[in-house]
Amino acid sequence: MKTSKIQLMTEIAMCAALAIVFDFLPLFTAPQGGSVSLSMIPVFLIAFRWGLKQGLITGLLLAALQIVTKLYFVHPIQVFLDYILAFTSLGLAGLVYQQIKISLANGNKKSAAAYIILGTFIGSLARFISHFIAGIVFYGSYAPKGTPVSLYSLVYNAWYMVPSFIISAVLLIILLSSAPVLVHVKKNRNQAA
Repeated sequence: MKTSKIQLMTEIAMCAALAIVFDFLPLFTAPQGGSVSLSMIPVFLIAFRWGLKQGLITGLLLAALQIVTKLYFVHPIQVFLDYILAFTSLGLAGLVYQQIKISLANGNKKSAAAYIILGTFIGSLARFISHFIAGIVFYGSYAPKGTPVSLYSLVYNAWYMVPSFIISAVLLIILLSSAPVLVHVKKNRNQAA
């Protein structure tokens, strides 16, 4: 039991560290913040491997690392929305971790892929909503003249969140389908082929 807790804490710390490294290597960076990167994948991996609570903890740890290394401060509530809530909510992907494990254990890759997409969507949507609200409240001045602030925030945040969601979902499907042991699922000998 003690070894399992140490393993869990180690994995959470390693995945949060990997997430911040991925965040420093963006595929694309938006002009006023936000980027397309692989940073959500380690958080989703913990959520799919260990569950909701552990996913939320990993997201919170990533938020803390973001605050220490990349903080853009406008207001304490903006920090809460853009960092703490946004990145912690990625752990909501853990809501479907049991379904992913069951699907992979039964060799049902289509079902596993559907649940991976669903979990990734839930976490990404929760993060998007947090950034969207922060965009309306704190970044409305960036909206072009005549553009509704809510539309500006929607388009701006979707611009990097949608590609991040798609890339994360595709890579997690490939990763977990080829290595289900990453979510504590051992392949049956009958399914090894």
